[in-house]
Amino acid sequence: MQITENVVALFEYTLKNAEGEILDESNGQPLAYLHGHGNIIAGLEKQMKGKSVGDKFTAQVPAEEGYGVRVEQLVQEVPMAMFQGVDNIEVGMRFEAQSEHGMHSVEVTKVDGDNITVDGNHPLAGIDLTFDVEITGIRAATEDEVAHGHAHGPGGHHHH
Repeated sequence: MQITENVVALFEYTLKNAEGEILDESNGQPLAYLHGHGNIIAGLEKQMKGKSVGDKFTAQVPAEEGYGVRVEQLVQEVPMAMFQGVDNIEVGMRFEAQSEHGMHSVEVTKVDGDNITVDGNHPLAGIDLTFDVEITGIRAATEDEVAHGHAHGPGGHHHH
């Protein structure tokens, strides 16, 4: 069986940046995803098509097909007063911020007195990614999975 539209694939992966540093890995917990529904980044999904169980490959994914390029407009300086109830703002802290586009995650990148610089880019934006992948399972998706647009059960999405 091969990975095609509406097939659930399970895979182990190690994600590295261009310098070869490991950014993320599945560590024996394979990730399940429903192919063709945009559940994983486009550049990786494209390279999964047609693969079979046991296939091992390296997928090079440019930033444009990964988490996107960095958008400088997403870096903003905001007043300390925006962080009500937080006593100690430090670089590296992440917050959920409400904007006209809904909720998004920002990271504090600079603290200058009462001025806090936050970056709303995805942490992996602008980074070319390398995935070492091993396909560990493939199965037909259930009607529910296709209707919901994602895999259910181990390694997939859980409804609460």
